[in-house]
Amino acid sequence: MVRAVIMVIDSMGIGAMSDCKEFNDIPECNTLKHVCEFNNGLNVPNLEKMGLGNIQNFMGIKPVEKPIATVATLVEKSKGKDTTTGHWEIAGITLDRPFATFPNGFPAEIIDEFVEKTNCGGVLANCPASGTAIIEKLNDEHHATKFPIVYTSADSVFQIAVDTDLIPLETLYEWCTTARKILTDGGHYVSRVIARPYKIIDGKPTRISKDRRDYSIEPVKPTLLNKIKDDGGKVIGIGKIEDIFSKSGITHAIHTGSNKEGLELTLKAIKRELPLEEIAYDKNKEYNDKEIIFTNLVDTDMLFGHRNDPKGYGLAIEEIDRYLGDILNSLEDEDLLFVTADHGCDPTVEGTDHTREKVPVLMYSKKLPSNGNLGEMLGFDNIASFICDWMF
Repeated sequence: MVRAVIMVIDSMGIGAMSDCKEFNDIPECNTLKHVCEFNNGLNVPNLEKMGLGNIQNFMGIKPVEKPIATVATLVEKSKGKDTTTGHWEIAGITLDRPFATFPNGFPAEIIDEFVEKTNCGGVLANCPASGTAIIEKLNDEHHATKFPIVYTSADSVFQIAVDTDLIPLETLYEWCTTARKILTDGGHYVSRVIARPYKIIDGKPTRISKDRRDYSIEPVKPTLLNKIKDDGGKVIGIGKIEDIFSKSGITHAIHTGSNKEGLELTLKAIKRELPLEEIAYDKNKEYNDKEIIFTNLVDTDMLFGHRNDPKGYGLAIEEIDRYLGDILNSLEDEDLLFVTADHGCDPTVEGTDHTREKVPVLMYSKKLPSNGNLGEMLGFDNIASFICDWMF
């Protein structure tokens, strides 16, 4: 069995790219560095022994003389700083133009068509906003009108929030599917439509992470995932991976409600304890010995980066590291593990949006000696290239 495991620590960037000002970011942004400094260092012994501290000076993450992994800094080729762009490039797609953004909200023709086709009666907000803030602000009006809260951000997203005790979750998903079709058929180059369900818990509007869904634009060309699937292998998406790729190239998928759940499922998949027959798209298909386990760990970004919470961000990284010990020990000889990120979201700088940053990559296999720090490498798609060399 030849396997690759890709673990994406969502938004754990490691320093601004040279074109960051084009994306309204400052050259000083550095998500991991600033999270480490805010917390006076992090307790991450497994990432440390892999060589994370050899990449650059992160407070409390020491460089080691003999790291067990090969490490590098990846510089994004694509024009973007969002989840879809980053994950697609990891899988081999480079985008030559950024997805469309809407700093003044969505134009009337999009909103009017959405209202007409969903029969939702109207929308609230239609502006860039922090999700938690806009839901708290408009919750009372949402309950009075039953209109969905539609908002965007600096990223290319059409987000729809509803209280699912007022509007059924199935209706929210239907509205998102409608929005995705409107944006795609109308030629609007919008990366994702995101379902943002929430409930009133202890008197406060609270988003329900496990029921979030992302309706991504379909990949513009085949990826590494399609190559593995078409060759007869398995591609297991954990977390929002199937949404990011609009199910293209995926054979098995399971959503998660937290990083903890995603880490536990990843460990089960590595140990071959995940009930694949229950999460397979085609329950009758037989597969060969090639397999990718692709996990997105979103809490760092969604719960802590966007909410300017470097303390929580640091705790989330430490939680990942605790699971990483078991993950490393459970890998088989023919397994190749990547720990990486898809963009930045520096919780210590002004604003709540993603930041245009380089990302780390740590590559480990029991069969491969460490090649130390390879320095800067152009393209997140180096990961796809490494995996192709490993599997074919």
